Amino acid sequence: MESPNINNLTGFATARAGRATRSGSVMGAARHKAKRESPLCSAARRDNLWAMPDMMTSSSPPAGPLVEARRVTFNVVASGGPVNILKGLDLSIRAGEAVGIVGPSGSGKTSLLMLLAGLERASSGTLRVAGQDLGALDEDSLARLRRDRIGIVFQAFHLVPTMTARENVAVPLEFAGRRDAFERAEAALREVGLGHRLDHYPGQLSGGEQQRVALARAFVGEPALLLADEPTGNLDRATGETVMNLLFGLRQRLGTTLVLITHDPALADRCERQVRIEDGRIVSDTATHGGSPGRQSDPAEATGGAALDLGVAGSPSA
Repeated sequence: MESPNINNLTGFATARAGRATRSGSVMGAARHKAKRESPLCSAARRDNLWAMPDMMTSSSPPAGPLVEARRVTFNVVASGGPVNILKGLDLSIRAGEAVGIVGPSGSGKTSLLMLLAGLERASSGTLRVAGQDLGALDEDSLARLRRDRIGIVFQAFHLVPTMTARENVAVPLEFAGRRDAFERAEAALREVGLGHRLDHYPGQLSGGEQQRVALARAFVGEPALLLADEPTGNLDRATGETVMNLLFGLRQRLGTTLVLITHDPALADRCERQVRIEDGRIVSDTATHGGSPGRQSDPAEATGGAALDLGVAGSPSA
């Protein structure tokens, strides 16, 4: 399922006027065209999907599961009548755990991701993420939760085509008012092996490079939860392997909780658990051998260079 709300990830593109230099402000360029901003752009700014927490004031991880779903249902109205997509899901994910979600197309995998991101609302049941009951939050509170705790990577990259790689990664930091937005964006891009592509636009990058930019954008805020929906779906196998080595290496080093939706059993097996959804229900939830030191990858190995620091707590750049 592709929710219209996903367009909030790209709606900012039409609000940008001209290029922003390394010392300039991406947001300042957007304000220059505020009078011509579309309702979609306004929604993107309001939802603040990319924004990042203040690293000095971010809250501690909640006690108990980071993700907890209890009897969650999700229904939509189609032309032929109501459709029950999720049918009483129960799921618990610990902080720092990696969970692969598998199942046939149309089984409800992406719908679950949309609910976890707060981009759709459950029809019934209880869904808690990072200690917050999503059903009790208004839209502004959901936007803050995404800003502070959640990173999202999609199959289609969702980069702003009129921004350079560095500007795309800097957007969430600019939303959060970070003065070091460009410096941190540059460090994140070097982390994924794109230090030589800082000023290239998405159209000048290969599919694998675009997805690495999307990874840098997702990880630059050090989210508690990373949601990845078929992140290698548009890539060839070799490129996809490089991207996944980066994703798993970064998530292991930063301690990020991962929910990975994939049709590839080999990718799901790299997670610590594999949850299978069929017809809107969880039919199996099994431990795998993923998550062991031998199965994880270092970001430097994936890119053939030394991994740089994203600015984690306790590091000189934090």
